[in-house]
Amino acid sequence: MTRQSAKTTALDLSPAEDLSEGVRAYFDKCEEKLGMIPNVLLAYAFDEKKLQAFIDMYNDLMLGASGLSKLEREMIAVAVSSVNHCYYCLTAHGAAVRQLSGDPALGEMMVMNYRAADLSARHTAMLDFAVKLTEAPDKIVEADRQGLRDAGFCDRDIWDIAATASFFNMSNRMAAAVDMRPNDDYHAMAR
Repeated sequence: MTRQSAKTTALDLSPAEDLSEGVRAYFDKCEEKLGMIPNVLLAYAFDEKKLQAFIDMYNDLMLGASGLSKLEREMIAVAVSSVNHCYYCLTAHGAAVRQLSGDPALGEMMVMNYRAADLSARHTAMLDFAVKLTEAPDKIVEADRQGLRDAGFCDRDIWDIAATASFFNMSNRMAAAVDMRPNDDYHAMAR
């Protein structure tokens, strides 16, 4: 049974009443696949143009063609969100890490401190880069990119790591600004 959080954000912005059939179908697909409409989508639904831009970017980064696995992209989302203390993204993407990895402990370690997890050198390099990009973007230098190459990432992968980290930095800031709340269902997923 789907349980929606009482309030999606601290702002009083209701979903537009004239959402297109395409968006309504997308929401229906979310209900079918996830058992809920993620609150982040409902938060953006007051303006269909903003919602569609968010959906397009998210789907491209997280589901599109990439040398990064879905789990790796979710791990980046969680590592970045951990640095930013983003309650929404840690809850939602922590659940995704638990689900995709089949390891609830990994999901919890990623939320708290990815360095506590028993990660491969490849994943450590990936997350170290994403965290440095989050904490000190002006300090990224060629040696950081070369470190990713040395860990087995190609230049396209480096782009995808940076794009995913950048997207979640933006999303974390929006979630903090509007006090976005995760769907209650995320808390129990893949435990």
